[in-house]
Amino acid sequence: MDFKELVKIRQSNRAYHDRAVEKEKVELCLEAGRLSPSANNSQGWTFVAVADAELKARFAESAYRLGGSFVGQAPVIIALVAEKPLLISKFGSALRKIDFASLDIGIAAAHICLQAADLGLGTCMLESFDEKSVKALLNIPDNRRVALIITLGYPADIQREKRRKRFDEVVRWDKYGK
Repeated sequence: MDFKELVKIRQSNRAYHDRAVEKEKVELCLEAGRLSPSANNSQGWTFVAVADAELKARFAESAYRLGGSFVGQAPVIIALVAEKPLLISKFGSALRKIDFASLDIGIAAAHICLQAADLGLGTCMLESFDEKSVKALLNIPDNRRVALIITLGYPADIQREKRRKRFDEVVRWDKYGK
């Protein structure tokens, strides 16, 4: 698919068909995340893909309390776990006062979601969930952080027209202001 078209069709899906996602497609999405760039090539993530129906139902409860009632519909739920940062990344984050680990997770998530859209799949990124419950359910160590979850499946909701600010409202050339 043409990249511009791909960016136009990618949206947050909150309804999914009751159809399993082929493992090969899930793996392609995870591979896109794995190949995404990261600060100092730290690759500070682990992706936990959940497709087991019972585990997904329990997982969905942690998001449902916070408005994610559609989470349980998704055939696959992916938890993006932030790993311990490399020393150089930790130092750079402190020096620049920027959380590079969170930026890296966001880039990986975007890669996963764009690959999914290219495969005809829908996704939704969620940052509101009961992290303690998710960590316990997925056996994630206490010293790790579940930064984001992504639902993945064949979308059942309609393709919406993107509403975005005009190009000239968000783009500046050569300097920010006058």
